This record gives sequence, structure tokens and C-alpha cells, in this order.
Amino acid sequence: MESDQILQPIVDSIEEAKGLNVQILDVRELTDVTDHMVVVSGTSVRHVKSIMKTIVERLTEFGCKPNGVEGEQHSQWILLDYSSVIVHVMLAETRDFYDLERLWDRTLKNSVDALDEKALG
Repeated sequence: MESDQILQPIVDSIEEAKGLNVQILDVRELTDVTDHMVVVSGTSVRHVKSIMKTIVERLTEFGCKPNGVEGEQHSQWILLDYSSVIVHVMLAETRDFYDLERLWDRTLKNSVDALDEKALG
């Protein structure tokens, strides 16, 4: 499925599971690996697992299974790979430490700055 088709069911699942601070990053201009990344926080290991399971169950109803699930054993950071959308379900502390949003924002800013420099060149 295309990212536009599965983003809403993912967000709906996160809301149903009471996920916190949902961020959707459009990374199509930055990588060929995926179109979007969804980052969401959980309050505990149990909550992170619950968010992940809710997403997987909802998307399975649409006939869409993840290509891979990483981190389920420790559940501080679970990654769901749906090809066009990668979902990061993280404990708040883990999310603060890795700061994915800032990493991708910095990459985007650096890409824009590099394009500006070439244009001014």
C-alpha cells in the first residue's frame, strides 16, 4: 500500500492506543528507503507494546502486514516497517535520547542549505 493509504489508519491506531506526541515526517526528498516516518511515544514498555499491537492489528484488517518488526523483545523502541511508512514507537526517554525528529530536520536543513549554496554558487 502507498503511504497516503496507510498513514490515516496508523494515526487512528495510535490515537486509539493513547500514543503521545505523534510526529509524521515526510522524508521523500531525503531518502529512497521510505516516504514517511511516524514517531510516537509511549509511557511504559507495556504502553509501547500496546501501541505497536494496535497498529499491526488495524493494518492487518486492511490486508497490510509489516515487512519487519524490530525491538519488540525489549520494547523501548519498536520499529514497524511498512515500506512506504516506517513507524517508531518509543519510550519518551528513548525518544528524547535519539531525537529522530531533530536528526531528520537537521538533514533537511543541511540539504536545503547545500542547494542554496549551489544556486548562489
